[in-house]
Amino acid sequence: MGQQENLYHYAIGRRKGAVAQVRLYETNGNITVNSKPIDEIFTVPEWVDYIKQPLNLINKSKKNNIDIKVSGGGFAGQSGAIRLAIARALIKQNPASRPALKDAGLLTRDSRIKESKKYGLVKARKAKQFSKR
Repeated sequence: MGQQENLYHYAIGRRKGAVAQVRLYETNGNITVNSKPIDEIFTVPEWVDYIKQPLNLINKSKKNNIDIKVSGGGFAGQSGAIRLAIARALIKQNPASRPALKDAGLLTRDSRIKESKKYGLVKARKAKQFSKR
């Protein structure tokens, strides 16, 4: 029965330039990000609360061991990607929790990404100052 201990639910989440891969184990409530404790990576408490939103919604914060690999983007994008991946993994673990997560808006991928720069402009829409004379 050694293989039962390694059973996990896997999901991917994306936000801006960040991609998060989540493994959800049904053991103690430890959360690791890139093999480090979550508080070491995300030092702002609001980001940690944002990440734990799906777990707190269905009261699973102490029952799941979560192993996260995240790359790309900044802290805000990474926390959004992790939150989406955790919500998707929780649905794979228990499909009955889908309506609660969907009503809270945790299953919608935030599709806003940076607009590409246009030639002749400074950024995507910002132009140089116009001088009449």
